[in-house]
Amino acid sequence: MAHPRTQRGERMTTMFDKILIANRGEIACRIARTCRQRGVATVAVYSEADAAALHVDACDEAWAVGPASAQESYLNTGKILDVARRSGAQAIHPGYGFLSENSAFPRACAEAGITFIGPPAQAIEAMGSKSAAKAIMGDAGVPLVPGYHGDNQGDETLATEAERIGFPLLIKASAGGGGKGMRRVDRLEDFGDALGAARREAAAAFGDDKVLLEKCLLTPRHVEVQVFADTHGNAVHLFERDCSIQRRHQKIIEEAPAPGLDDDLREQMGSAAVAAARAIGYVGAGTVEFIMDADGGFYFMEMNTRLQVEHPVTEMVTGQDLVAWQLAVAAGESLPCRQEDLELDGHAIEARIYAEDPAREFLPATGTIRHLRTPIEDEFTRIDTGIREGDAISIHYDPMIAKLIVHDRDRAAACRRLRHALADYLVVGPVTNIAFLGRIAANPAFAAGGVHTGFVDEHRDALFPAAAPPDDRILAAAALCELLTVDRSAREHAATAPDPWSPWHLSDGWRANGDNHHTLHFIDGEQEHKVVAHYRADDFLLDLPGGTTRASGDLTPDGRLRMQLDGVHLDARVLRDEALLTVAVGATRHELTLHDPLSAAIADEITEGSLTAPMPGVVRAVHVRAGDRVAEGDTLLVLEAMKMEYTISAFADGVVEQINYSEGEQVSEGVELLAIGAPREEPA
Repeated sequence: MAHPRTQRGERMTTMFDKILIANRGEIACRIARTCRQRGVATVAVYSEADAAALHVDACDEAWAVGPASAQESYLNTGKILDVARRSGAQAIHPGYGFLSENSAFPRACAEAGITFIGPPAQAIEAMGSKSAAKAIMGDAGVPLVPGYHGDNQGDETLATEAERIGFPLLIKASAGGGGKGMRRVDRLEDFGDALGAARREAAAAFGDDKVLLEKCLLTPRHVEVQVFADTHGNAVHLFERDCSIQRRHQKIIEEAPAPGLDDDLREQMGSAAVAAARAIGYVGAGTVEFIMDADGGFYFMEMNTRLQVEHPVTEMVTGQDLVAWQLAVAAGESLPCRQEDLELDGHAIEARIYAEDPAREFLPATGTIRHLRTPIEDEFTRIDTGIREGDAISIHYDPMIAKLIVHDRDRAAACRRLRHALADYLVVGPVTNIAFLGRIAANPAFAAGGVHTGFVDEHRDALFPAAAPPDDRILAAAALCELLTVDRSAREHAATAPDPWSPWHLSDGWRANGDNHHTLHFIDGEQEHKVVAHYRADDFLLDLPGGTTRASGDLTPDGRLRMQLDGVHLDARVLRDEALLTVAVGATRHELTLHDPLSAAIADEITEGSLTAPMPGVVRAVHVRAGDRVAEGDTLLVLEAMKMEYTISAFADGVVEQINYSEGEQVSEGVELLAIGAPREEPA
């Protein structure tokens, strides 16, 4: 849909009739939306795993480019350029990620006579190395965090520099971002292991294991500035975004403008960002990322030479369509606005919805989206997604499901809108972080603007509460869903039956003998909750853990339940997938299994002593052999999945009895990786 918040500004034209979008998912869908609004035809590319993906349908035509592996499809420059030539695309938009920061790609586009919708290759190269970028920024007068950015990558040199900088410090991959290849080190004794892990992850993610070292600022904020430049010497900033709420060093909530910044500091950061862009002859959309301390000091971290995932919050508060700006600049036009024309309007917040399990250290999840219910999009609420009901979250790509963006007149109103929108977002299938995001949005410290990169750890107790049993409202909603579904089914059956007046077709709980009631059993984890429903003429009496409640409701086919509990009207959402019910009332949600007490046990115990794969992935390192004695906490194996490394450690002292997989092998979720037995007695 068109988003009213991104329609302000001058009308722009473009020389392009057709462009190819060299990306997938919500990225490709987002770019296609602007192109469609401006009459530009779009060409999608897709891997074998994405043949039925939403971005394929969002574009005017779509071409297959290879197997599921990104290296063989979305990152295959030859195939992408071949499709561009054969389809007649005049330009290629790389989106964000994949080829967007590969300096060889714009050069290849130029050689093929195709316009690259992005910055010049030399600008990408200048910022592609964090070490080189910091040297350039230092020369341009942009403040830098104390650290080491040198070419000498010897272990001894890096350890010496680490001692000089002092602890805590950060090891960062020089060639990339997104938290990959980043490790915090608090003691010199831990530096060697952390360095090895950072190098391995950097090499896997970016093909380059070079690192840099930086002083770790305590309780810092991550504030970035959106910049734009054209080929006519014009450069502006579109204000800042705060991206401090992170997990695994990756952003999950972003907002614009940054809370607590005064106009003077905002202007200082914006001017520094524009100076950074001019220092490298930048063209197009870019983001200059700063780290900010508690006293308002800010320091250059890196420059992302592409459009950012979080660009919608900037669009919402400026009324500008940044993809349209990209098309115009790539076509040789001047920027549509001068700095003095740009104004901030209200506040916007973006929450990234991922298939991941916050309770298991945000372990990415896979599986099919069996049911999907989202908030209604309007001028205040926007959803950028490449996923629809029935799609699968696979191991091959990033597990992000969608970006939920809200906008309102000020931050307090935007926070309220975010809470309501998250409460109305339901996904049945892989586990998601929606409830976790809802707890952040409801946290008093977040509401007060107390954001920093350690926010999740600082508020761990509130954000990771112990599992609570479903309350009476949740159980009532689940019971009403089942009762109303049965009632509707009975009425539909009676309407087509030979004898519609038969007492066997009544939906009021009529029985030949006994009270007209029905007992429902719901399983929540290992706990069973019983609800007894007594049928009345127009409603039910529900025996709930908190007492007897008079209940009624109206259930729509999409799972919206308007229920009345003792005269109080409440909205709920209930999505049913066979016996599994996902129930949400306000910000509270539970997954309940409708249980037949006479059925067999639901699940088997996991075999004690085994270590299983927490998710599908590839074995990257095996640190033990059969027969080795291990102690609790020892590293046994390293699994790589969704571009991240996961360490499998010993859960107790013991002896490795069996190793089932070797380095380089692909494993499925739940398979036994290795087995550990009790330690054997040493011979006397």
